[in-house]
Amino acid sequence: VDLDLPLGILPLGTANDLARTLGIPRSIEAACRVIAAGYPHRIDLGWVNGKLFFNVASLGLSVHITKQLSRGLKRRWGIFAYAITALRVLYQMQAFSAQICCSNAIIQVRTVQIAVGNGRYYGGGLAIASNARIDDQRLDLYSLEIEHWWQIFFLLPAIKQGNFYTQRHARFISDTQIEIRTSSPQPINTDGELTTRSPASFRVIPQALTVMVPYPKER
Repeated sequence: VDLDLPLGILPLGTANDLARTLGIPRSIEAACRVIAAGYPHRIDLGWVNGKLFFNVASLGLSVHITKQLSRGLKRRWGIFAYAITALRVLYQMQAFSAQICCSNAIIQVRTVQIAVGNGRYYGGGLAIASNARIDDQRLDLYSLEIEHWWQIFFLLPAIKQGNFYTQRHARFISDTQIEIRTSSPQPINTDGELTTRSPASFRVIPQALTVMVPYPKER
């Protein structure tokens, strides 16, 4: 970030949500062509407790998935490993209490998952919000407030399409700064790594980084 050099991205991970958000092809050869002949585009970064993230920071369910998701499972099942692990974790998951503070409200919730997104996709192609962009200078928060593990199945179509916040057991907030306090400290996952804990202060850093992306007609 400090050097302000353009960043080229290769989709070498399992989920590749950042590449998906930026419209970068899954083929390594095609992604290399984007690095060589794409165009530089400024994107935002997320910030939480001094840690930067490209795509999403979350607490709750996703943290437990990260802890239990083995490399062997990812090698064997690829992106489906997330769904397999999520179902196993969700069955055992306990809701936690949290206070969400944004610019115009303070909200008390009982939730199993809070995610704060800078990009559009997370978890292998699930949309945080259908209109979320990595250059809109905003963060998009969702809270999954189900009471029973099996209720997630009724939300899956809406989660996939990025409009689950219209559902009864979900909450959506869009803002530039968000504070989250929890009844007990919760680990926070930033772009797949456990890096900090709640209480958490989030903010967006507008146009923080230049990345090489396909020309719009190619996305």
